[in-house]
Amino acid sequence: MVATLQSIAARLGLDPSTVSRAFNEPHRVSERTRRRVADVAEEMGYRPNGAARALATGKTNAIGVVIPDVANPVFPAFVKSAQTRAWRNGQTVLLADTDESPPREREIVKRLIPQTDGLVLCSSRLPEDELAELAARAHLVLVNRSAPGVSSVLLDAADGIRQAMDHLVALGHRRIAYVAGPDHSWSTPERRRLLGIQAERLRVELVTVGPFAPTYEGGLGAAGFVRDSGATAVVAYNDLLALGIQSALATMGIAVPDDMSVIGVDDIAMAAISTPALTTIRLAMGMAGEAAIRMMGQALAGIETEPTTVTLATQLIVRSSTGHPPDLV
Repeated sequence: MVATLQSIAARLGLDPSTVSRAFNEPHRVSERTRRRVADVAEEMGYRPNGAARALATGKTNAIGVVIPDVANPVFPAFVKSAQTRAWRNGQTVLLADTDESPPREREIVKRLIPQTDGLVLCSSRLPEDELAELAARAHLVLVNRSAPGVSSVLLDAADGIRQAMDHLVALGHRRIAYVAGPDHSWSTPERRRLLGIQAERLRVELVTVGPFAPTYEGGLGAAGFVRDSGATAVVAYNDLLALGIQSALATMGIAVPDDMSVIGVDDIAMAAISTPALTTIRLAMGMAGEAAIRMMGQALAGIETEPTTVTLATQLIVRSSTGHPPDLV
């Protein structure tokens, strides 16, 4: 006979809802009850997703990894390296996609907390106060996101943007557009702030258009605003936006890079094979996944008891989507 929650409950003389809470919300039952349920579940061969072993040890050996969009090509390298490092640690990764929605991310986090030993949130869309509250309740590592009192893995956007702006100004550009991503993304205002610092340093004009969805389709919609901005170069929030902008500009008869230079952020695989090949700021997302799981392992082992930050280098990859502005050709 296959063991069920009901059969375990009958064996123990408990209500099935109590047994269910022992598996799914162990913090809501006593230690004695949790262990009784674990022992009987083990004896009866009931092991849903390792829950019985988790009850007995207090560990799930699972790490929740949450990303904004599984379809975005920037995230597979991050997920792959996180899974590889977790596997070496004897852990399983539970992957969730928020679809760029803060409410959905909030609900996903709520569901993952009782099923995991810790959470890695990549490019989290949640506000700082919620992240601080979450860090007080669970082991938490942020990637491409900073929040006070929370461990994080950052990509050195400041240096990457400095390289990009130096490159454009050296080519002769004096009016540069920034195509912003979604308002709820931490990176959107942060990149705008860093671009502003460099524009002031280099004494060039920066104009912002957007926000736009961080997708190819978002770039198609942004291209007209870029054209009308009077800029001769554009830095897009990410590569997908940049590729959409390039495509739409071509249909308008605006040549890249002869009439408009375009720079993206991420260095996804499509950046190198687009026409023209996209100049972009490379983010070390593979290294970020490995670093996040390593930091999580140290926190779970009690090695890291205070929040820490790891910053990974970025690099401008110059390809054929950038050139001199039309008045200098």
